[in-house]
Amino acid sequence: MIKSMTGYGKGEVVAPHGRISAEIRSVNHRYGEISVKLPRGLMAFENEVKKCVGERLKRGKIEVFVQREGVLDAAARPTINLPLARAYFEALGELRDTLGLAEPVSLQLVAGQRDVLTTGESETSAETLQAELLAAVEQAVGALEEMRSREGDALLADLRSRRENLGALIARIGGRAPVAVADSAARLKERVAQLLADTPLDEGRLAQEIAIMADRSDVTEELVRFDSHLQQFDRALQLAEPVGRKLDFLLQEMNREVNTIGSKGGDVEITPLVVELKAELEKIREQVQNIE
Repeated sequence: MIKSMTGYGKGEVVAPHGRISAEIRSVNHRYGEISVKLPRGLMAFENEVKKCVGERLKRGKIEVFVQREGVLDAAARPTINLPLARAYFEALGELRDTLGLAEPVSLQLVAGQRDVLTTGESETSAETLQAELLAAVEQAVGALEEMRSREGDALLADLRSRRENLGALIARIGGRAPVAVADSAARLKERVAQLLADTPLDEGRLAQEIAIMADRSDVTEELVRFDSHLQQFDRALQLAEPVGRKLDFLLQEMNREVNTIGSKGGDVEITPLVVELKAELEKIREQVQNIE
């Protein structure tokens, strides 16, 4: 199944203690790159979010944004460590007196000390929060996949149309190639005859040169390989797994064969067909860059 690498999705989970919303965006990228931005209370679950996304999206630059709104549950409400607060107050007061300072020890200063105010989320509430977060992310990924699939359907239709163009062009080259070789041989023979004029013509030597020229200009191997690449291209379009990289590789191989055909051919009818082939391959390559 062909999927685009570009898309957007959003998911949301509403719970008694608040709401978690997730947005995900993806754009073209050679590999799979996932970045996650979480609010402070959810940062502990970054790896779980990346794993959740990575299991379903294999390629593209993917950005996940999560927001959390609403009230905290009872287990997460701030608690005061009163003995520790008193100890800090006394220690800071002693430090103030030792340094001969006049400023009072403020509530803000004491409350800002480590572990004076803490939030005590239980293990159960953390598990619940993680489940809600991943549920929102799953929804967002699902929506993004739907968009990528719709765009993928359009890409698939375009690729199949252009693949037919490739097949038609290479078939025309295949039909012209033997004629081009025969024409080149006839021109060579005529040219040699003109140059030698009244000098006797060595038919054996001429036949040898024609055979060498025909072998050098023969594009049969390139045509066979190109056809093989087309068949692999067709099979790749039917696969359920991500095929963007495979298609890109096949296009490189096709382009290599076309370049060789162009350098060997040198025929007035084959040359423009080679130009058309290269133009069509470039258009397909641009489309493939957006396929997962």
